Amino acid sequence: MSARTKARKRALDLLYGADLRSTTIADAIASESERAQAEPRRSSSWEYAREISVGVDEHRAEIDELIETYALGWPIHRMPTIDRAIVRMGIWELVFNPEVPDGVAIAEAVELARTYSTEDSAGFVNGVLGRIAEAQS
Repeated sequence: MSARTKARKRALDLLYGADLRSTTIADAIASESERAQAEPRRSSSWEYAREISVGVDEHRAEIDELIETYALGWPIHRMPTIDRAIVRMGIWELVFNPEVPDGVAIAEAVELARTYSTEDSAGFVNGVLGRIAEAQS
């Protein structure tokens, strides 16, 4: 597993945990920062996980607006928490991180959904992110 794939998993843990506990992403990052310092062997994935989490937090309004626009028939508040976190990460990579090719951002998000949510969620994530990628090009 690549360092970026591990970072995406860590970012998902942060975003999902913050949403589930109704805490701020900044608080979740602070907690994880302490843990990252205590576990230097995991440091290779921490920086990008932090970048994703901060990016999602900084662009939350724009990201959520894209979700509301492209998640046909699924208001953001009705989405499962894990799916919402995955879609937010995928959108951040698609729209706000030009270093990540669209296909990679979508494939990684779909894989996270397949692994941590349901097969239906993987299709949902793929559809939402695909529509956004198409609209951005």
